[in-house]
Amino acid sequence: MSSVPSAFRSRPKLTRRNLLRGAAVGVGALALYAGEIERHWIDHRQITIRIAGLSTRMDGFRMVQVSDIHLEEWTEPYFLREAVQRVNAMKPDAVVLTGDFITTSARSKRFPQKAILQCAEILTGLECSSIHGILGNHDAQVDPAAVTSILEAHGIPILRNQYVALEQGGARLWLAGIDDMLAGRPDLDKTIPPAIRNIPDEPVILLGHEPDPALKIMRHPAGASVRLMLSGHTHGGQVRLPFFGPLTLPPLGEHFVEGLFSLGTMQLYVNRGLGTVGVPFRFDCPPEITEITLRSAESSNAITR
Repeated sequence: MSSVPSAFRSRPKLTRRNLLRGAAVGVGALALYAGEIERHWIDHRQITIRIAGLSTRMDGFRMVQVSDIHLEEWTEPYFLREAVQRVNAMKPDAVVLTGDFITTSARSKRFPQKAILQCAEILTGLECSSIHGILGNHDAQVDPAAVTSILEAHGIPILRNQYVALEQGGARLWLAGIDDMLAGRPDLDKTIPPAIRNIPDEPVILLGHEPDPALKIMRHPAGASVRLMLSGHTHGGQVRLPFFGPLTLPPLGEHFVEGLFSLGTMQLYVNRGLGTVGVPFRFDCPPEITEITLRSAESSNAITR
């Protein structure tokens, strides 16, 4: 018996059921990618930022920024441990943690309390002599005093309307941290008092969880001395669709979504964060750890991004 030519063989009919089945497979594959692959794919971003007024003796000072850990709604402890190992491999001069260590939970009050303790224990693995953090809106909504106390008991100082000097080679800069601007009690005059404003060769770097207040901050007498602000909060949009952008953005995180922005005398960097909120998905927006090399305006080194 002769075989039927391939051109005449029957093909599957394009039916509504087949279309729905194909769509379900596609959605399932996308969810698997966004939930298991991209959500755990850490982007080690290296940027160099020129800072006006930075002493040449601090030229090349390296800071690593980690933000929005959100343990343990969707961020697994093993993933945070991996991030800590990645930071240690960079051997930075300073580590800054820009808020939302945990996630506000409606399940119980004990859930976030357990999460912050576990988060703090894992962060003790950071091998850096200069580590400082600020609170995010989730931390402030849970219990800012308890979150601060637990982190500081594990060697993670938290700046709440406070500042500290970072030194290298006999020179210094000022690292200031403002209390959360959505759920805390921010006070820019306490965060950056007159005593540290506009000192030659001693610029101010501000940690502020939410990025959108940057424009308001730089118009304030205290904020006018800030040369760089480091924020998180937005997760970079977390799920970004081609030609559309982020599906949703949080309050005070709708204008400056991710990356480096030049705002006159101040620069703003928005980190995409490690964790997720709402759904355990990231798409076109992987988690990020940012290695920032500071360069003096007088340095001849080129700026790279």
